[in-house]
Amino acid sequence: MISSNKYTTLKQVFGFSAFRVLQEEAVDAILAGRDLAMLLPTGGGKSLCYQLPSLLMEGVTIVVSPLIALMQDQIIALKELGIEADMISSAQSNDAVQEVYTKAKSGVLKLLYVAPERLGSPQFITLLRTLRVNFFVIDEAHCISEWGHEFRDDYRRLGELRANFPHTPIAAFTATATPKVREDILSQLGLNDPLILRAPVLRKNIKITLRERDGAWRADLIAILKKHRDKSGIIYAFSRKETEELSEFLTKKGFKCLPYHAGMSPQLRHDTHKAFLNDETQIIVATVAFGMGIDKGDIRFVIHTSLPKTLENYYQEMGRAGRDGVDSEAVLFYSGSDFYTKKRLIESNDDLGYQEMILQKLKSAMDYATAEECRHKMIAAYFNDTIQPCGTQCDNCLESDIPKSDISVASQKFLSCIYKTGERFGGGYIGEVLLGEREKMRDETHAHLSVFGIGKEMSKVVWGIVAKRLIEMGAIEPDEYKSLKITPIGAEILRGKKSVSIRKERLVPKKATAKEKEYETQTPTHFDAFKKLRAQIAKENGIPAYIVFGDKTLMEMADRLPTTKEEMLSVSGVGAVKYERYGERFRELTLQFVD
Repeated sequence: MISSNKYTTLKQVFGFSAFRVLQEEAVDAILAGRDLAMLLPTGGGKSLCYQLPSLLMEGVTIVVSPLIALMQDQIIALKELGIEADMISSAQSNDAVQEVYTKAKSGVLKLLYVAPERLGSPQFITLLRTLRVNFFVIDEAHCISEWGHEFRDDYRRLGELRANFPHTPIAAFTATATPKVREDILSQLGLNDPLILRAPVLRKNIKITLRERDGAWRADLIAILKKHRDKSGIIYAFSRKETEELSEFLTKKGFKCLPYHAGMSPQLRHDTHKAFLNDETQIIVATVAFGMGIDKGDIRFVIHTSLPKTLENYYQEMGRAGRDGVDSEAVLFYSGSDFYTKKRLIESNDDLGYQEMILQKLKSAMDYATAEECRHKMIAAYFNDTIQPCGTQCDNCLESDIPKSDISVASQKFLSCIYKTGERFGGGYIGEVLLGEREKMRDETHAHLSVFGIGKEMSKVVWGIVAKRLIEMGAIEPDEYKSLKITPIGAEILRGKKSVSIRKERLVPKKATAKEKEYETQTPTHFDAFKKLRAQIAKENGIPAYIVFGDKTLMEMADRLPTTKEEMLSVSGVGAVKYERYGERFRELTLQFVD
């Protein structure tokens, strides 16, 4: 029997003793019948904001969600909590849909999940009118905005909800929305005097690191994966080909790894997704096709192998790490060439308005990658939020005291050489001219230029590093043939109006055969035993392991070793329903360790 009290329900059903930031305000707004727009970072607990009030209200809650896989995962999790939830999708038979509809009409069903295109059907709207709908939930609401990074036409039509159900409250949720996108969400959905809740953008349990993708980057990648041995993680790659090649490479290195991309068959994608949720594979190497449908709380790391197209994409993708609040890591390997590769792809789109918008977002992503400010603070600023520097949770804050070198003179030499050779050559050749390598001159006149041989104080490799720094700053831009062109920023450097600095350590080239670093990891005493029991229970019940109990709950059990039912129920994440199903087996395990 579910209590009518929000605090009792929070503990008995969901297993939590207190609300997290802004959750209670969201619950109260929905219970009061008010429209709601909520921006809550991934892992902030937005699902509870609408699931809990649904339990306390008469009728059924309609949840609009973008992916079938995500709906399925959430329904499994809700049923494990003893909550009646189901979905209607194009993959179901007419009989299955009718069965769900009957449950909804009878009042048994509390939450009904549907895809956005379903609400574009007049027949479905007619069906909804026969139900007692208490409120609508629009999940991933940024998809409604053409100014967002994942705009979908079927989401745009959700604006018709207000006309069809003028008196039914709407609650919209997103983790990523710039001020312009937020305004568009409110306008498109026609929200009436909504309560607008916006949590701080900071994900303080995620450590952010950016690294240059140089010849030794795969050795660095292996070192990171060894640090997270036997833990779940996602590696986002640029192309389908790269996902397969990198997955094969990591498998040969002894990691449980599978590729995932849109070119795979639906069945293979489903099997891969399931294997990841069930901890049968440790790492997924994926394109961004492995997107919003991830409701797995114990992902300990997210790695990008190239510059994301937008900071919205990056924030959402890196946010898949540490949804359970446990310390996790986000690493981005980037190269200056990433910007121009993606820029050419964007420019192939015929929509000039789209081009302009996405190019500006891409530039913001490149500025972020090359900046030396707090990573968390920069992300917050992008979403119009203000926070203090994190201090210890990003590479720039941790390395703020690393000495820098002024390479303005070297940069002027490099830019001058580009100019005097007609902006027709790549960085390698420019380095050869500066080094005075006459035998490599493609044009004999270059041996008589004033810049010929003026750069012998540095090696060709270091000149390449200078070139990378200038590309990062937007001072030079390679065209489709990789010929370097000087930009207005480069012209300022050339005229001495802008300086160029670089971290000293970058001027010392790393070898491609760099030795892999070894890391020692520590886990709470007995944690592995609790994890093993969780895996066994998950297998017996045919559900993902994290749905039994999350890592954070297991860590607290391993630390506290609760021996009574009361002590077990006091662990965060252990509610009455979960205890009745699994609690005794975990309590028996703790008794073994206490004895």
